[in-house]
Amino acid sequence: MGSMMLFGCRKNGATVPETASSEVSFSSEERKKTETVEAPEPTEEPTPEPLAPEAIEPTPAEDTMPEGMVKSYLTGEPVAEVQGRRRPVAVMLSNIISACPQSGICRAGVIYEAPVEGGITRLMGLFEDYDDLDKIGSVRSCREYYVYLAAGFDALYYHYGQAAYAIPLLESDHIDNVNGMEYSEQVYYRTSDRPSPHNAYLDAAGIAAGIDLCGYRTSYQDGYDGFFQFASQMEPEMLEQGRNAAYVAPGGYFHNNPWFSYDETSGTYLRYQFGEPQIDEMTQEQLAVKNIIVQYCSWKKYDDNAEYLDIDVINGGTGAYITNGKAIDVTWSKDNPWGITKYRDGNGEEIKLNPGKTWILIVLDNYADETEIR
Repeated sequence: MGSMMLFGCRKNGATVPETASSEVSFSSEERKKTETVEAPEPTEEPTPEPLAPEAIEPTPAEDTMPEGMVKSYLTGEPVAEVQGRRRPVAVMLSNIISACPQSGICRAGVIYEAPVEGGITRLMGLFEDYDDLDKIGSVRSCREYYVYLAAGFDALYYHYGQAAYAIPLLESDHIDNVNGMEYSEQVYYRTSDRPSPHNAYLDAAGIAAGIDLCGYRTSYQDGYDGFFQFASQMEPEMLEQGRNAAYVAPGGYFHNNPWFSYDETSGTYLRYQFGEPQIDEMTQEQLAVKNIIVQYCSWKKYDDNAEYLDIDVINGGTGAYITNGKAIDVTWSKDNPWGITKYRDGNGEEIKLNPGKTWILIVLDNYADETEIR
């Protein structure tokens, strides 16, 4: 990559009434004839029945967190506080067939997939659960739009090289990044089972080394309260008015031709590409996610002679939210280039994801009609 440069560091009873006695004047004989008239026994007024309290509709309880646990900003699930309140790590991952299967990707709470040059896609996994991982990757180079996406999560951004167009962003104060072109042996390592450049990897020790070398903060910035809104596990989002979405395939992904199939037993979407299940090399298990977001973006090429794509992940557009076998149309927007992306339904309300992992598909808007959701 001739245009590459070296870069690196950077939410009671009633009262009885009295009776008056009437005095009457009698003669002595009349007094003898008269019988003493006793005052009538007072009658008690009935004690009123106590009023039944009005029925109060119970309000659904919030998901309670066990002691020492917090709700993850990435998945909405309970995680250890030490894990859920430290900055996540965003790692660029190769996604060509010679780099598959990837390692450690099953631990990512959020995965972005977007086209790059040549019709291939590249992945960016966001990790908070990585302390015992000894192989994450393979790690590849940065593209400009991924920098904006990582910044919205206040993530530490790990990449191995970059396109020249991303250099001004990586040099800015908006992103803290650790570049393998500068810290190749101190942070990253290479294996012998694959040819370069598809054999560069990251592990937990390398992540820690990058943070120490660059002096980056490890806690979320003040005021950060999460990228997504999440539904309660007690009241999941069912999208009952949505259309069927047992099969999801993004348009314009020509190299890997991926799709997702809804598994009713697990309530998750199983991931396929290159004609077979996509697995994690570490676990040999198929990747599965709870939520899928399709995000249609306008784009252009940087110049007539370059294949690099300038994908607009800032100025808003349309898309779809998919979970539990259903899909709804959404719009997306950002308040500023470095901020959080908000996804809203047809009523303008911010959507709530179901707790679990989320895969976000960045689709070039001219391929929106080729995206299949059925």
